[in-house]
Amino acid sequence: MKINDNQKKTNQQINCSTNKRPLEIYMFIDPLCPDCWALEPIIKKLTIEYGRYFTIRHVLSGRLATLNNKKKQKPNDLAQVWERTASRSGMSCDGSFWLENPITEPHTVSIAIKAAEIQGKKAGIRFLRKLQENLFLNKKDISDEKVLVSCAEEVGLDVNEFKNDLNSSSAAKAFQCDLGITSEMEVEEIPTLVFFNENIEDEGIKITGCYPYDMYVHIIYDMLGEKIEPSPPPTLEEFLEFFKFVASKEIAVLYNLSITEVEREMKKLLLKQKVEQIPVKYGTFWRYID
Repeated sequence: MKINDNQKKTNQQINCSTNKRPLEIYMFIDPLCPDCWALEPIIKKLTIEYGRYFTIRHVLSGRLATLNNKKKQKPNDLAQVWERTASRSGMSCDGSFWLENPITEPHTVSIAIKAAEIQGKKAGIRFLRKLQENLFLNKKDISDEKVLVSCAEEVGLDVNEFKNDLNSSSAAKAFQCDLGITSEMEVEEIPTLVFFNENIEDEGIKITGCYPYDMYVHIIYDMLGEKIEPSPPPTLEEFLEFFKFVASKEIAVLYNLSITEVEREMKKLLLKQKVEQIPVKYGTFWRYID
């Protein structure tokens, strides 16, 4: 849908942007949201095939009211939502987490992501992904500071700097900025993607929820005013080497393969000791062996 005048970029948002590509995508997410996790295969494929035409800006849109509401929801209900999302999307998330070791301080998770982003956009994205893996696959309370620090170490952040930023006003203010953008663009549900072109006066296109890959591609065509050719994907081994830890579902979406075909290809790399197989509740993940 088109967004209204109140949902155009504000001066603050424009000044924060260093985008030189023709499109910019504001991706509104909540690190605790299973649907945001389920969108990972689509975002990977979109970035690989059309990333030369856009940049993505992650915006944390976990409103405090929503975060507090998570504490009020019954664990059984949250568990069922996770299980349904995993079954539907193919991106495993274990609903028993909410029955065993639920999040204690959801607000802290968003602050931690902004603290990681202080070390760079890519650092923030790596940290977010590691948090999601620990939450959805390993059932860890990612609001626990020990878990946060461990994730920071795993993705190569400067841990001392991260600890300082975690308790600083800078990270808290950055999160408040994200909440402000969420309010200005009237984003009420997550995940939501808002596509903008180079003309700041033009309205953006807002898409809420998870849709088939082709829909996002058509939006890019529409925003650019022409149909463009996708970049070819890297070899499977190059893909694994870059991302290190991926789901069979992510491989299937990128290479247009069935899960059975993915498993067949991955077993070849398994025999060559290029990957390690990680069974999860729904499907399989693969860890690249350096």
